[in-house]
Amino acid sequence: MEYFPQFVQKIEDDFVQIFEKSLTPALQLMSYYRCALMEVETKFKVLNEELSLSHDRNQIEHIKTRIKAPDSIRRKMRKLRIPLTVESIEKNIHDIAGIRIICQFVDDIYILADCLLSQDDVKLIERKDYIANPKESGYRSLHLIIEVPIFLHNEKRQMKVEVQLRTIAMDFWASLEHRLNYKKNIPRDKMDAITKELKNCAETSVWLDLKMQDIRDSIERLEKSEGV
Repeated sequence: MEYFPQFVQKIEDDFVQIFEKSLTPALQLMSYYRCALMEVETKFKVLNEELSLSHDRNQIEHIKTRIKAPDSIRRKMRKLRIPLTVESIEKNIHDIAGIRIICQFVDDIYILADCLLSQDDVKLIERKDYIANPKESGYRSLHLIIEVPIFLHNEKRQMKVEVQLRTIAMDFWASLEHRLNYKKNIPRDKMDAITKELKNCAETSVWLDLKMQDIRDSIERLEKSEGV
């Protein structure tokens, strides 16, 4: 299979040509995804403002948005074995636009998700609950693929956005795991030990999330009983 590296390079060259030959459509598509992110981010900010009035606190700690980089798109197209076209990107890759909502407590995640999905211009495409069913590694998060409309000067377009909702503890753990997964010079036995420790840390973060939520509930019950 001596030709395989040349074949991979050909795929990479072809991918670059997609954006060179179809630069305007590619730039337009990325612009549409940015618009979709702005729409979804605004929805969450409005929900956070409204819910803060009834809960006397903010459900959302902070919000992160990102557009998938061209190199990541290329790798995903190769993995999915889809045509190397701009149209194929929009049709087959649903996480080009991503927004991450970091919450204080686990129940905030489900409250926000339910509120978002109850809006009549939001369509749920896919839901993966890695909180109720964590990954083998210990990763936890609620993932939603949604479709929302963006309103351009001459048309309305439906765009897909990936939404990830996590607690602060979940996000801290996931960020550390992501960084370690990209370390290539760690010996296999050391990496296995680190992976085991990370899983133990994931279990600790579950306990922390539940304990902090219990403490919050206790405080709220005391406030109600004392009429605060």
